[in-house]
Amino acid sequence: MAEPERLQKALSRAGFGSRRASEVLIEDGRVTVDGRVAELGNRVDADSQEIRVDGKLIPAAPSAVYFLLNKPEGFVTTAHDPQGRPTVLDLVPTPVRVFPVGRLDMNSEGLLLLTNDGRLAHLLMHPSHGVEKEYLVRVDGDPSPTNIRRLREGIVLEDGVTAPARVNRISDGVLRIVIHEGRNRQVRRMCEAIGHEVLRLVRTRIGPIHDAKLAPGQCRALSTSEVKKLMDAVREPDTPTSTLAP
Repeated sequence: MAEPERLQKALSRAGFGSRRASEVLIEDGRVTVDGRVAELGNRVDADSQEIRVDGKLIPAAPSAVYFLLNKPEGFVTTAHDPQGRPTVLDLVPTPVRVFPVGRLDMNSEGLLLLTNDGRLAHLLMHPSHGVEKEYLVRVDGDPSPTNIRRLREGIVLEDGVTAPARVNRISDGVLRIVIHEGRNRQVRRMCEAIGHEVLRLVRTRIGPIHDAKLAPGQCRALSTSEVKKLMDAVREPDTPTSTLAP
């Protein structure tokens, strides 16, 4: 964890003008830290705390890196596997220590974010921030309109009822499913609950990020504009009402 610094210094470093201009933003009540209205004198750790101006997440420290991987089948989504299986980190060519944002199980494919920005990773994974994940799913058989409606309205799983999903039938046995939760093997379990085993699952979009040209096994750095889109996509779940202690 970095040494805490004055909030106005963190804002100025993130591109919000001079320290005096940043102080005005704070005085006007336009800045929140971890969901609470900030005050002059607050000290923050910009690497780990959720700092927003007018509801928008401020950029992370310059040392933050962001990668997009098209995960192939057969790789586990973890930094280290005790069983010695290949991991997604084997596919990311960077000396910087990064970690995957969320999970794709070993037999699933598609887009996966990896970063060292723990703050953004937490927000992207938390369902209250509403970041969508889109999947193309091939199942055994062809789900009926009734079963597709069940997926849309919520499925009872052993860990509770799923949130409503957007589901469209693309062709026989192929569905496009959009969710904003991140439960373990959620899409597979949803389909199994309506009697259709998943034969292939590919994640095609994470919030505003998609790349149909990225081949399986390939990895690339996110552009500055893509990182900004991700930060803008992480909406505030509630309107803050309390203030921070200095």
